[in-house]
Amino acid sequence: MRLTPRIIRGLAIVTLPLIAIWGTLFYFTMINEINDEADDSLEDYATLIITRCREGRVLPSLNDGSNNSYSITPVSAKEAEQYLKPTFYDEEVYIPEKMETEPARVMTQAYEDGRGGYLLIKVATPTFERDDLLETILYWTIALFLILVVTVIALATLTIRRTLRPLYQLLHWLDNYTPGNGNQPVPNNTDIKEFQQLNLAAQSAVDRSEELLERQRQFIGNASHELQTPLAVISNRIEYLIDSTNPTEEQMAELTKIESTLRQSIRLNRILLQLMRIESGEVAESETVAIASIISDAVETCNDIFADKVQQCSLEIANDLNIYINESLLRTVITNLIKNAFIHSSKGAEIAITLRGNTLTIANDGTEPLDKERLFQRFYTKVSREGSTGLGLALSKSICDHYGHVLTYRFEAKKHLFAIDFNTRQRK
Repeated sequence: MRLTPRIIRGLAIVTLPLIAIWGTLFYFTMINEINDEADDSLEDYATLIITRCREGRVLPSLNDGSNNSYSITPVSAKEAEQYLKPTFYDEEVYIPEKMETEPARVMTQAYEDGRGGYLLIKVATPTFERDDLLETILYWTIALFLILVVTVIALATLTIRRTLRPLYQLLHWLDNYTPGNGNQPVPNNTDIKEFQQLNLAAQSAVDRSEELLERQRQFIGNASHELQTPLAVISNRIEYLIDSTNPTEEQMAELTKIESTLRQSIRLNRILLQLMRIESGEVAESETVAIASIISDAVETCNDIFADKVQQCSLEIANDLNIYINESLLRTVITNLIKNAFIHSSKGAEIAITLRGNTLTIANDGTEPLDKERLFQRFYTKVSREGSTGLGLALSKSICDHYGHVLTYRFEAKKHLFAIDFNTRQRK
């Protein structure tokens, strides 16, 4: 989840219980205030009646326009003891004029009539419907919550986006960052101290990465160049020993193994040099190249090399395709992929190579998918095989990326499928 929705969701989750608590407290506070006012009114009205009753004056009419009603009942001294203090409560009172019951606030109190007897006065005044009040408060609480949520979302979205703009700029810069490509400096046009520190830390990390990458390139380039001469000398010496010294069979076998290992080292050294040049942008001149002939040559070569495996290789070229690329690098990519299919297929397996439109697909039998996350990493091999450097796919991927072509892998119907979608708009 993105940061802004997460913050807004957190605010909404916190706001909901707060509004609910506020509504509850408001409801009970309002009831208490209304009851207090009603109780004061009832107490004053009861005092008026009691005073007139003791003085023998005329009592108020039940329909005097005050909406209050009362009743006076004689009680014993023992019963009066329970009501010497005013008692307030709510009950439904029947209204004769309306012929219905309504909620009322009631006060009962016992008093002495001045002649040694006791009377119980019961005073009632109409009050509100609590259910209606609760419904109204609930409605306006929900409305308040929705208004607050909408307002908070709008304000929070604007504020967060404005505040986090430097972070989004940094993320955009990191998405477009490619090591070794002469990237622009990390943007740091903000007055927020925390983001300034973050941008400076990112720039520092990028500078260290660029420095280490440059050192690595220099080391690989220097080491590869320096290795060329001794490797060539060793190769010549082995050829001399094989051709001129009449070695025994055992010695010949050992020399052959040494020569095979040496060829692999020379190939590894050559691939490392190619990778270093591609990453440094030192690619030889490009030209318009027809792909079909290169595919046919690679298939013919692999059929000859792996003839003992009697593999069934089918080639389908629906159309020729011309692209602007260095021919040597294109041959390297296509040969690597086709050779890889031959090497990693068992005896008698099927290999299908197809060129349709802008897509070259190379398929070979398999039992389980390869690791997509590591497949194009350097020195990664699913199965160790003689002659494998673990750099062929990494080199092919680097060449394709350099020219804007897309090299992908998928596993379908028990087949490994490598596909290159060529970018035909690549021009000189």
